[in-house]
This record gives sequence, C-alpha cells and structure tokens, in this order.
Amino acid sequence: MQTVLTTVVTWLSINAGLPAIYDHPRIEFVSPAKMYAVRIGGHVSGHSPGSVATAVHEGRSDEGHHVEALYDDRSRTIYLPEGWTDTTPTEISVLVHEMVHHLQNVAGLKYECPQAREKPAYVAQDKWLALFGRNLVDEFKLDPMTVLVRTNCMY
Repeated sequence: MQTVLTTVVTWLSINAGLPAIYDHPRIEFVSPAKMYAVRIGGHVSGHSPGSVATAVHEGRSDEGHHVEALYDDRSRTIYLPEGWTDTTPTEISVLVHEMVHHLQNVAGLKYECPQAREKPAYVAQDKWLALFGRNLVDEFKLDPMTVLVRTNCMY
C-alpha cells in the first residue's frame, strides 16, 4: 500500500498542483456499518469542531448515497470499504480523491467552506479516471451538476 500511496502523491503533485508530502495517512478497511458510524458519529464536516471528514460517494440524494470512502483530518485516516483493492483504476480513483484531502490537510490548505475543498478532489479523481477512458459519471453516477452542487459554498 505504501508504494501505491507514494505513486498517488507524486501523480497529484504533478497533475493537481498539490505539494508532494510523503507523510502517508493511516488506512483502515471498514465495514459499511463502520463507515456510516464514522460519517454520522461527528467526524463529518460541520459536525465536530476541529475535525473534517470528507466522503466520496455515488450520485444519489444526500440521505441515500452510498459512501465509498472517508478521510478524517484529525486522525489523518482514510477509511476504505472492506474488500477494496488497488487493482482497478476506479478503485484507485477513490484513493486519489481521499489523498487530495490528506494533502490539503497536512499542507494546511484553507478553503472558503468544506464543500470547496471537494472540488480539487473531484477534479483529480476525474482526471485519474480519464487516463483509463473512464469518468465520474460512468463509474460513480456523478454528473457535472451534482459535482457543482457538492463543491460550491451555498451560503
């Protein structure tokens, strides 16, 4: 896994303009129930002071979406689903998305709102998928309008 993380950091530094910081996050493989508990249990953006968790999910309503992965700023942990592997471009794209958040965190990058920090993550993920002839729409049912809404401050 360390080799994959190093490769992703290098790729993100070249293709997304993020700093090449090789202080890798912890990786935990968790059940859907644990993923839900982490997300709902206060480790999600806006629910716990000093902690921001970000999620990659399929394009469904906010109440009904399936969370693919989470990153927790405080613990510097990426939560991936049990059974996740690094064998497909789509699965690695989930790691790419979460590594954007890790690099944002360790570099101390600031954003206008939690949603704004999602934009570079979705852009990098889509760029990764494009290397393999794939995209967010086909792989995650995330159309451009959904991404726009999820990446803009609405206040």
